[in-house]
Amino acid sequence: MKCDVISLENKKVGDIDLDDAIFGVDVRADILSRAVNWQLAKRRAGTHKTKTRSEVRGTTAKPFRQKGTGRARQGTVRAPQMRGGGTVFGPVVRSHAHDLPKKVRKLALKTALSSKQKDGKLVIVDTAVLKKAKTAELTKRLDKLGWGKTLVIAGSEVDANFALAASNLAEIDILPSQGANVYDILQRDTLVLTKDAVEKLVERLK
Repeated sequence: MKCDVISLENKKVGDIDLDDAIFGVDVRADILSRAVNWQLAKRRAGTHKTKTRSEVRGTTAKPFRQKGTGRARQGTVRAPQMRGGGTVFGPVVRSHAHDLPKKVRKLALKTALSSKQKDGKLVIVDTAVLKKAKTAELTKRLDKLGWGKTLVIAGSEVDANFALAASNLAEIDILPSQGANVYDILQRDTLVLTKDAVEKLVERLK
């Protein structure tokens, strides 16, 4: 499919052929959901922990005598039913990461790219390069472009000046092509790809 290529000054500078096998696949919510859950599960620290009865600090003495009190018999103050006792089946330190087949991961990224293309939220720029690392200059250009919350994916390397200028802006993120992922693409309203990024993504997803 044909797509216009613009500059950061919002002027058309050419066009590009987007591969239908990558930017034109059917949008499947189930695949996107699996990929997002996989990414977020890997981020989780898994450091939640409660103490069991063997880890709670307390005396080992029997709380009160076995018979004659009218109360239920108790053997330790560290038992779960006692105030301040241990927790039964509480969370333990563990990894929440799980496997997701490579084919599903590839399909999810293709689906995310295709969903932006289908919604008209995919923009192709010739380069994402600034002569000076000035946030004010970048802000002026973004105001003219009207992208809103934006993810910019550059080629194999991100321009240092563009990255510095964008670092002060809450509504714009920039990633190299190898960092392109489903979660970040879906988080932002507009997806901006450089021509280099398109080539790298086609190589990666073919």
